[in-house]
Amino acid sequence: MNLGAFEIVVIVVIALVFFGPSKLPGLGKSVGEAIRGFKKGMNDLQSGMDETDAKANERKTVRDVKDTDHTQS
Repeated sequence: MNLGAFEIVVIVVIALVFFGPSKLPGLGKSVGEAIRGFKKGMNDLQSGMDETDAKANERKTVRDVKDTDHTQS
């Protein structure tokens, strides 16, 4: 999602109209924290999926080695 300068100006003006200048810093902080939390959650989810994939690949490798060992015996 790439925002240009014009889009950012429009968003700031709309925020000023709806929330007023006194509440804007708090709103910005809340939005920033929400975005950071979302990104952290996405990174945690990706890490969990990568770990699950690694474990599945490890189990498959162990099965393949056992199958190879049994067929050679």
